[in-house]
Amino acid sequence: MKVVALIQARMNSTRLPKKVMMDIKSNPMINYLISRLKLSKKINQIVLATTERNSDDILAEFVSSIGIDIYRGSENNVLDRFYKAAKKFEADIVIRITADCPLIDPYLIDKVIEDFNVNNEDYLSNALNPSFPDGLDCEVFSFQALEKAWKDANKPHELEHVTPYIYESGKFKIRNYKSRQDLSHHRWTVDEELDFLVIKNIFEYFHPRIDFNFTEILNLFERQPGLFKHNRHIERNAGSTMSTGKKLWERAKKSIAGGNMLLSKRPDLFHPKNWPTYFSRAKGCEIWDLDDNKFIDMSIMGIGTNILGYSNEEINEFVISNISNGNMSTLNCPEEVHLAEKLIEIHPWANQVRFARSGGEANAIAIRIARAASGKDKVAFCGYHGWHDWYLSTNLNNDKNLDSHHIEGLNPSGVPSSLENTAFPFFYNDIESLKNLIKNHDIGVIKMEVSRNDQPKDNFLKEVRELATANNIILIFDECTSGFRQTFGGLHKFYEVFPDMAMFGKALGNGFAITAVIGKKEFMDFAQSTFISSTFWTERSGPSAGLKTLEIMEREKSWEKITETGKKIKNMWKKISKENEIEIEQFGLDALAGFKFSSKSHTAYKTYITQEMLKKGFLASNLVYVSTEHSQEILEEYLFHLDNIFKTLKSCEEGQNIYDLLDGPVSTDGFKRVN
Repeated sequence: MKVVALIQARMNSTRLPKKVMMDIKSNPMINYLISRLKLSKKINQIVLATTERNSDDILAEFVSSIGIDIYRGSENNVLDRFYKAAKKFEADIVIRITADCPLIDPYLIDKVIEDFNVNNEDYLSNALNPSFPDGLDCEVFSFQALEKAWKDANKPHELEHVTPYIYESGKFKIRNYKSRQDLSHHRWTVDEELDFLVIKNIFEYFHPRIDFNFTEILNLFERQPGLFKHNRHIERNAGSTMSTGKKLWERAKKSIAGGNMLLSKRPDLFHPKNWPTYFSRAKGCEIWDLDDNKFIDMSIMGIGTNILGYSNEEINEFVISNISNGNMSTLNCPEEVHLAEKLIEIHPWANQVRFARSGGEANAIAIRIARAASGKDKVAFCGYHGWHDWYLSTNLNNDKNLDSHHIEGLNPSGVPSSLENTAFPFFYNDIESLKNLIKNHDIGVIKMEVSRNDQPKDNFLKEVRELATANNIILIFDECTSGFRQTFGGLHKFYEVFPDMAMFGKALGNGFAITAVIGKKEFMDFAQSTFISSTFWTERSGPSAGLKTLEIMEREKSWEKITETGKKIKNMWKKISKENEIEIEQFGLDALAGFKFSSKSHTAYKTYITQEMLKKGFLASNLVYVSTEHSQEILEEYLFHLDNIFKTLKSCEEGQNIYDLLDGPVSTDGFKRVN
């Protein structure tokens, strides 16, 4: 019976890339693992099973140089890689070893193999019910069991982790190999840099010996516990229980500044432990994660970009048809003219348009034009308007200025100090705060969201308009979020208050990048007296998507549909909160709605909602951006599950500790975005 140890290894590790080649005493970690495996008396052959990626060439070359056989196969279908490696090297019995366990004990391996042979089982492991230190995991199984798993397994985690089908299907004779005492709290594996420090400490202590056993390591722990202190907080098998998306997020935090491009999509805002983070595809109001789990999006629908649902076929076909003729060229795309004309048709008070590809860009363009037109630097603003210097500069004057508009404690680091006292906040429905700014500063521009969480009171919007006119101030309405949700166009049409300029984004392209600044000619002409220009503002996909999106919206009266759906959702929230005697406060437009618990444990409650709704196949928290794809059937299922969650939260109001119900950290709070 030929016994083959297959080492699973790759350079592109999720949480600690290149860890297998990290240096300990001038030798890569993988060398220590192989050297210890060579001490086994039961293993007939050692084989490295790595991937075909170019990044793994250096690993394969090193292992080959020390006389170890190599098999290279699929990166993601590790089961296929293992089966084909075992078949190639004619294994009768396979031992699965992961390269992040360099302290694997050859004496323990031999005992497990011997036990496996005596009892004639399909699968034997010391990790099914862990009792050995994490890092001494050993799985032994027959080639026949591996072959059957290869033929029958089809779930993503079965393909990625090799053996789950064998021990989960109920079709095999399996057993757990148990330690005499529970040592599972010890962590001797390498998933994080802190893990590596512990492993490095151990090898350096025993150097140049390589044949020490795990009992000697335990004795070292008793004598010098400080060598083991670095990783005590890390959970056992954290990597194996992580979703593919969560693993990728851990990688992203190392390679991307901040982890991702948009604060609102960080998993910590939803559920730090379980949020899927990345999508493979999306359709209607459904999203599939990287493990092919399907979720109904009862959350923020692409941060409010997809009023017509994800991957709208009519829009996709139109865009693909257009860009098949070229997305960029030396000449301009005609679609930008057609889109500009359509936006002016929808907003007769406006005469000209400028396009960009993000809301932040549109806000910066609008401010640049308005300052040029007014001849004044100072801006009075209300609400959220992006990330640019002009906006964040208000915190140079007072670091709390944006607390009620954006996020608490925003540091204006990197914003030129010369911009201090150029942007001033005022509060929604507080006309006196605006009047005081106009009185005490030479305000040239007023910029504000028409409405987000509050309705205008006491003719607030009309008074703002009158103040702007009377003081020769340019009034800009930021409709990047509110646009096309309650009216076909801007929310200002609903209130019959018309600005000098306005911006639109998010929903305008139904997921494609397109934003617009529209305005009166007398102001927009100043776009030519300053410098506003960008290469990729001239690509074709955005304007094409915008044209088709507006066509469908107008034809289907999408704003009426999503408003009606939003009202239903709000009524649902009101009903279940009343029935369960839990006080909530609702806010936002009907199609852009949210609620907040009155309880001091609001954030924990919100996290619990996300946690439990994920189990039911929903992306959900306390916000819903409505799309035309949210059917009555979906709403009813959403309500059913949410009602059950509220029943549990009622018990928390009566004394149950909400933190005992959470399986991870509490989410963080992000944007306030209040008016």
